[in-house]
Amino acid sequence: MFAQGEMCKECRVRTFATSSPVSDTIRGMRIGYSRVSTRDQHPEGQHDALTAAGCDEIFLDKASGKLARRPELDKALLSANRTGDQIVITKLDRLGRSLEHLLELSKQLQDRGVDLVVLDQGINTSTALGRMFFQILGSIAEFEHALMSERTVDGLTAARARGRTGGQKPKLGPRQVTLAQQMYDETDNKGKRAHTVAQIAAEFGVTRPTIYRHLSKAAALSADPKPPEAGAPITAAGSPSTDRKPAPRRRPTKHQ
Repeated sequence: MFAQGEMCKECRVRTFATSSPVSDTIRGMRIGYSRVSTRDQHPEGQHDALTAAGCDEIFLDKASGKLARRPELDKALLSANRTGDQIVITKLDRLGRSLEHLLELSKQLQDRGVDLVVLDQGINTSTALGRMFFQILGSIAEFEHALMSERTVDGLTAARARGRTGGQKPKLGPRQVTLAQQMYDETDNKGKRAHTVAQIAAEFGVTRPTIYRHLSKAAALSADPKPPEAGAPITAAGSPSTDRKPAPRRRPTKHQ
């Protein structure tokens, strides 16, 4: 038999003796979690609030909320592993990196029977009002995702109507490609190339494959036309004749 408020280390629950000798009231563990994102922030305020809320254990992370890995949060989630346990935080932004991440954590806790308590907002998922609050958050997240997809489709449609197909812009403009070609074709007094491809790439602040790609495209655009088809008449200059053939003369018809 434990005294009032004494913790059982084996079963990890705290007992509260009532005035009735018939039964005892047992509640789950309250696991506190706090986070500060910069060195300038002090965790004492969150720690005092969690202590006043009756948390049995408190875990603190000193990391940005955008970081995917927060070891103390992982420990807090592992500690709250029994039905009736509670994760207690001071504000919602202390727990989740984003709305989607917050909803994902809430779903994990709900599947394990662990409740989430937010002190400043007065949220408690053990109550119907607290569960409804997270359902509203889920609807807002889904609505926001649908709006983003719709805006993306509208933007692509408007860009196509203006002749823009999207994709990455060329790293070199037409004038830069011309200068790169001139540098590539330039030779010294010994007939060797005056500039290497690496030097040309460094001059324009791009990589060697980019120079090769742009020079290949320029060479393909300035290539000679296709050879004439077999049987096409050839002029003295060696090019296909563009003169029209004379129309055949019609033979006179005999009159009866």
